[in-house]
Amino acid sequence: MTTKTTRTRDLRPIHAAMIAFALAAPLQACGGADRVVTGTTPNPDYRVTHPIALTHAPITMDVFAVGGALDQRERERVRAFGREHGETGQGQITVLLPRGGAGDTQAALADVRKALTAGGVKGSIAVGGYPVADPSLAAPIRLSFTGLKAKVASTCGEWPADLASGSTLEGWNNRPYWNFGCANQNMLAAQVADPRDLAGPRAETDSDVNMRMRAILNVRQGKDPNTDWKIKNSTIGSVGSN
Repeated sequence: MTTKTTRTRDLRPIHAAMIAFALAAPLQACGGADRVVTGTTPNPDYRVTHPIALTHAPITMDVFAVGGALDQRERERVRAFGREHGETGQGQITVLLPRGGAGDTQAALADVRKALTAGGVKGSIAVGGYPVADPSLAAPIRLSFTGLKAKVASTCGEWPADLASGSTLEGWNNRPYWNFGCANQNMLAAQVADPRDLAGPRAETDSDVNMRMRAILNVRQGKDPNTDWKIKNSTIGSVGSN
């Protein structure tokens, strides 16, 4: 009995060491996770592959004179062009008149000046000309200025790698192909009215004081502050009848 008790006591330190080692193994695995480097993993997001950049580029517009003058439609376009110059443009506006064309556009220059002034353009404009290659074609008046423009930094239509990649294992990476999202980014850059909206949101505008006071007054009087929209339904047979 004495010998058996002594052997049991001698095995207790060994059992304690084994238990401590088993408990320390998971802790070592957790501690090593902080040293895993994942920064080299490529980002497959198309907004990273084909980012939209804000650049200073020429902004142009062609207008056509009818009977030696600008009609209402073209005057509105030139007026909007002048407002765009005031918002995102810099420097002078250049107006190029066609030389050698069938129509006389020199008289329309005065209409262009008036429309630009109505659009908020101040100061002088640069006036020049360009040769017309084919006199039988309608030659426009070309307006341009340097302004802020959204543009995709990369070029679409490039295929640096084969989609199938039958001869290599590159297609097995389960990543988007190179042109994925490029056309969508170009469309977004071309359609945005103000390129600065892509860089950050606009500031909050002032609230409508009249609407706020109306709602507060209704609450004080115990009325519903919501807007009362009245909808009048009518039958199909009564539409357009006198």
